[in-house]
Amino acid sequence: MTRIALLIGTNIAVVLVLSIILNLLGVEQLLQRSGIDAETATLLIFAAGIGFAGSFISLAMSKPMAIRMMGAQVLESPRGEAERWLVQTVRRFAEREGIGMPDVAIYDAPEVNAFATGARRNSALVAVSSGLLQQMSRDEAEAVIAHEVTHVANGDMVTLTLIQGVVNTFVIFLSHIAGRFVDQVVFKNEEGHGPGFWITMIFAQMVLGVLASMITMYFSRRREFRADAGAARLAGREKMVAALERLRGSAAPQDMPEEIEAFGINGRMGGETLKRLFMSHPPIEERIEALRASAA
Repeated sequence: MTRIALLIGTNIAVVLVLSIILNLLGVEQLLQRSGIDAETATLLIFAAGIGFAGSFISLAMSKPMAIRMMGAQVLESPRGEAERWLVQTVRRFAEREGIGMPDVAIYDAPEVNAFATGARRNSALVAVSSGLLQQMSRDEAEAVIAHEVTHVANGDMVTLTLIQGVVNTFVIFLSHIAGRFVDQVVFKNEEGHGPGFWITMIFAQMVLGVLASMITMYFSRRREFRADAGAARLAGREKMVAALERLRGSAAPQDMPEEIEAFGINGRMGGETLKRLFMSHPPIEERIEALRASAA
């Protein structure tokens, strides 16, 4: 119920903020003089509808898509000691966090990685790579599992979906406004949408889409720090630091699709300022430093 209220509140906030900004900047008056006023409110509703619909459809499909894209095998009947340990560890952390037992899966990949996804906290998926089970100690793997369960408990999948819906709304709305402005004010086109509209709209969506990605990745990086802190609380700080040290020495994941990369323990990281803006994960050194600072 809280997340539904947050979704409704976010949509209302987007509408109000955009309306206020447009009025303060005098854009509404300019559009009215240009004959565009009647369509602005409809466009805003359309942009919000499309922006959030796309995000929530992706969220609803995230679990089956992740299983299919990664070739993950859900452990319905664990075989062997390692699989039983994995399921028991996920169950123990899920019970401590007060969430439903996630589906547990293993996917075949040499790199050390894991991810969590799913539309609901009580029906999520936690998956680990075969490389993680082979290369990490039990303590390190336990910390990684705790990290992923924390993502689920924090509702991070829904949070990022809401953020993506907001930025999608801005991208769609502002690109259409830019297209209409160029088409009707610059090129004086009074009927339908001319070439000026389509060229400007497409260009604006590309530019704004880049800015939107930067915003989404910023929140993704902040979310990783919170999941690290949660893992330290569940499994122990030293175990989480050891897991991150292990990740620092391992190769970055090569085969994880962008759709679920942000939900992994090991994702794209960068050091340079410009490159960093598009990274889903902060540098491991910063994550380790944050954990150690929280203990001081």
